[in-house]
Amino acid sequence: MTKTPYKNIYDVLKFNRFIVLTVVIASGISIITSSLISNKTVKDFMQGNFAIGIDGEVIPLRWHTEQEDLEVEVLDHLLLFHNYFYGIDAINYESNIEKALWLGDSSVDNVYRQKKADGVYNRIVQYSLVQKIISVKSEIDLKAEPYPFRTVTVFEVNRGTTVDTYELTTSGALIHLEKRNFPKNTHGLSITNFFENKLRKIESYESRKE
Repeated sequence: MTKTPYKNIYDVLKFNRFIVLTVVIASGISIITSSLISNKTVKDFMQGNFAIGIDGEVIPLRWHTEQEDLEVEVLDHLLLFHNYFYGIDAINYESNIEKALWLGDSSVDNVYRQKKADGVYNRIVQYSLVQKIISVKSEIDLKAEPYPFRTVTVFEVNRGTTVDTYELTTSGALIHLEKRNFPKNTHGLSITNFFENKLRKIESYESRKE
């Protein structure tokens, strides 16, 4: 039998197919690995950024997300509103109420009108009452707009000879306005569906302090 210098054609085809499969598999693994590394790099970058100081030191810089910024603005908006709306006395109540009304919609105005009809502000003027805010603590949900909130405000009512402490629970939601209004509404937010849920007198406030 005569020997041929050429390999069997089937052996050549099998070898070529093996080479092609090897290249394809290696390429797939390389692409997957690159994707995983890229995703990890992006996540690491979102969590922290870095800068080089004048002495060559690597300085970590905090990356603030939009969600973090929104939380700060919402909490500050609620703090301002409750301080204006409930931190009043015979001298400042008109100006404070006006400032508070800029931070909410008609639901806030409705609560104000009801309190006015009930004689709340007349009693403050008549008896020179002073409502002093002690604390404002809000719980918010930023998953979707409008953002629901629940706020607990503790305030004192100074009647001259006596000082009573109250705890007020309010609720509602916050929405974005089309634009901010400086200085009347710097956060560009508005309180909607505002409601006074519960008011109770605290008999011994000092014992509740931490």
